[in-house]
Amino acid sequence: MSGTFVGMPSFPRAAKEAVHNKTLRGNLRHATHTIRDKRAKAVAELADWAELREAGKQIKDHTLRHLDRYLLQLEERVTAAGGTVHWAADADEANRIVADLVKATGESEVVKVKSMATQEIGLNEALEAEGIAAYETDLAELIVQLGDDRPSHILVPAIHRNRAEIRDIFRTKMADWGRAAPDGLTDIPADLAEAARLHLREKFLRAKVGVSGANFMVAETGTLVVFESEGNGRMCLTLPETLISVVGIEKVVPSWRDLEVFLQTLPRSSTAERMNPYTSTWTGTADGDGPKTFHLVLLDNGRTGTLADEVGRQALRCIRCSACLNVCPVYERAGGHAYGSVYPGPIGAILSPQLRGTQSEIDASLPYASSLCGACYEVCPVAIDIPEVLVHLRERVAGQGGKGHRLEKAAMKAAGWVLDHPGVLGAGERAASKTRRLHPSKLPGAGAWTRSRELPEMPAEPFRDWWKKNRKPKPDGTSKPDGKKS
Repeated sequence: MSGTFVGMPSFPRAAKEAVHNKTLRGNLRHATHTIRDKRAKAVAELADWAELREAGKQIKDHTLRHLDRYLLQLEERVTAAGGTVHWAADADEANRIVADLVKATGESEVVKVKSMATQEIGLNEALEAEGIAAYETDLAELIVQLGDDRPSHILVPAIHRNRAEIRDIFRTKMADWGRAAPDGLTDIPADLAEAARLHLREKFLRAKVGVSGANFMVAETGTLVVFESEGNGRMCLTLPETLISVVGIEKVVPSWRDLEVFLQTLPRSSTAERMNPYTSTWTGTADGDGPKTFHLVLLDNGRTGTLADEVGRQALRCIRCSACLNVCPVYERAGGHAYGSVYPGPIGAILSPQLRGTQSEIDASLPYASSLCGACYEVCPVAIDIPEVLVHLRERVAGQGGKGHRLEKAAMKAAGWVLDHPGVLGAGERAASKTRRLHPSKLPGAGAWTRSRELPEMPAEPFRDWWKKNRKPKPDGTSKPDGKKS
């Protein structure tokens, strides 16, 4: 599976190609508008939505301020319940831990319930390099995996595919990964779901190792929580003998009482449901119930660095609901692949550059992948001010230098010198007014900026000259207008 984003072009170049794909734009427009409309109705049912949103924000901010304490409490509770906790500083360490744990079981395959953290670190590819097959069991993730594709949405990774495309993928690729698609498979949703169910069932019943993520981790009990809609999570979390969960350190919440807030806000913001169909929780291990062995891999991978940024750290509040993607006009037109990350859309534009740094071309371009319209902030259930962070990251990128930055610095220096010399400024203004009919409609060298902006019309006379002609001194030394206009 080519699920990595290594070598992806910068956002402007990737988006330029994507906007010319009419099928992609049609798929995205239909899906995002449907989800956003349903979400608006679900949220409107709660009279205290604003209070829940603020509560979620405060819980997350409090937890991030005391993250060290809650992570140690979580480790203590997980260990006491029979689990084993591993700490991974980066993707390589996390992948090595998981691969070693799987190899220790003697197995050569794992089943997975959707986990963005494992996609972030490229776990599937790392396991494949060790001779271990990783099978995605979420329907959308299955589509992406069979199609040798990449996810393009947080909630619906295959949102860029329509039913006909999915049918063709199942027909041609399912047999390569296990049970083949039924003969005469149609693009009716129920038929596609049944084909996926039959294909996955044999994997669930055979697998000895499961790999999961988690939406939340409750520090006071060491409990992990997964929200899902298909039941595949329940299968992955209960049937295998060994369960390995890879979770970002920011996913911890202090208590069950805190979790209650997100049980209300996450389903409504993501799937527009009052409650998600499956909420699975597990605490360590228990005899005769679920996996015999449980491992929790706590992943940093840039999160500690992000936490140190007073403005950017609010991105770590994200509960992965995808509401910001569904209202973003840029995402709707460019699609998720243009962001070059497992985290697309507005949240990806602020999260990926912080987790990975802004040295690469793709990450340096992501803070500019926005019109700053603010729609993302309005729908965020934990009130992440995404536009504020975008502007903050743009400042960081500009401070890194580069050819464009040097030219800008030279231009600002020249402008400063002119403004410090009034005679030069006045002469320039008069020359500009006299030659105004020769001025181009677009600013040379700045076509990308002026393509959608008109340069202001140059007046026939500079304001300084008009002021001298039309202001007469009063007896007290001040000036007054003489009523003339230029």
